[in-house]
Amino acid sequence: MFSSELILSLFVILTAGFFVGGAFLFCIESFMEKEVRAGLIFLVLALFLSGLYTSAFYSEITIISIIIAGFSWGILLLFFIPTGRIKPGSKSNPDLQVDERDVMISRRLLEEGTSRYKEYYSLNPEKKVSDDRTRSKPGLLSKDSLHYHSLLYAAADASFKAVEALAPEIDGPVNTTKIEIKAENLSAFLKGWSKKLGAVKLGITLLNKGHMYSYRGRNHNYGEKVENTHKFAIAFTVEMDKELLDTAPLGPTIMESARKYMDAGSIAIQIAWFIRNLGYEARAHIDGNYEVICPLVARDAGLGEIGRMGLLMTSSMGPRVRIGVVTTDLPLEVDLRREDPALLDFCEKCKKCAELCPSKAISFESHAIIGGVKRWQINQEKCYDYWCVLGTDCGKCISVCPYSHHDNNLHKLVRWGIKRSSIFRKLAVPMDDLFYGRKPKIKDLKDWMKY
Repeated sequence: MFSSELILSLFVILTAGFFVGGAFLFCIESFMEKEVRAGLIFLVLALFLSGLYTSAFYSEITIISIIIAGFSWGILLLFFIPTGRIKPGSKSNPDLQVDERDVMISRRLLEEGTSRYKEYYSLNPEKKVSDDRTRSKPGLLSKDSLHYHSLLYAAADASFKAVEALAPEIDGPVNTTKIEIKAENLSAFLKGWSKKLGAVKLGITLLNKGHMYSYRGRNHNYGEKVENTHKFAIAFTVEMDKELLDTAPLGPTIMESARKYMDAGSIAIQIAWFIRNLGYEARAHIDGNYEVICPLVARDAGLGEIGRMGLLMTSSMGPRVRIGVVTTDLPLEVDLRREDPALLDFCEKCKKCAELCPSKAISFESHAIIGGVKRWQINQEKCYDYWCVLGTDCGKCISVCPYSHHDNNLHKLVRWGIKRSSIFRKLAVPMDDLFYGRKPKIKDLKDWMKY
């Protein structure tokens, strides 16, 4: 039989090993992420806990070590026991379709004196003054922009040009012979194959009217009514590099953004061709050639929620993703939308993106019913106007989002706590501020980017 003293000693030793070992593990992971501030804090915490447990264990008053160990587990349980769980809200879709001609990037391309320019502003005169002001700014990748960098901008433009080169492949001839395979097998194959192609996650939903633009607003498709009759939409995400986004709003952000539009476009093209090879219609939706609003499709395909900044928030990488979509009539097994009310509640409390948005385009208000959907809406005019000054697509909101951290043990634990506990959600933001700073410093360019 073990004595009670031995059992208590083992309890204290195991507790010390768990908490000190955890602090050292998180210290190592933080330094691997190149988050020096977080790594140093975890190192100090590990050393402090080592000294505390050691002194308590060897003290003559053994009750102290037991109290400290019990208190440690109590704090941990306080953070992770399921408290204040939020029930999913009622699902809803937009009751109005978005006209792509109203999107800022489409309006920016309107040229003064053209028939399109005259027609658009005759119907929307209230937008003309601000849009003309935006067009007077240097623009994305402009040599006259604030953060011009010849190499980084040339690299970004190369990726955008590659995306343009993919445009003829978004649709194509369909094999006249249909290959019949069970929907669940096809869906499983697409999910496995997409990961091999470089996607993080793939989901499938029924395509509905609210997913689609009403009219196109880009290039040669300007003004065309969207008439997509496909039944299914396949959405997938690709990961954006955290270290490059942490330079936001400098040149590496648009270089990485363009590269991931290219990656998403390439994967979408391959999936679309795969489906057409099976004898079914499929259209890839890639940058510059969207008929759908990708975040809405991805949300309904179970890939995340729409956060305060208006972007898709995934559970493992937050908004640090780009989205690709393929619409098709290939029979597929549909995924359920995975509502994540805890994530939205965290967005409600955090407001870090709104506070640090350089253009003040992100709202501090609670989400509200807009167009039939309870959501946040950014000021796209302020956001895009700022892009045209910088020459980049900024990315500051993505960079500072606590959900954008690497998907390692530390951040998996934090996200798990956010999902389970209202207490943890309240403390997660100040803890993120402590370890990473309320206003994280802009990271330096990598050596190979400097000249």
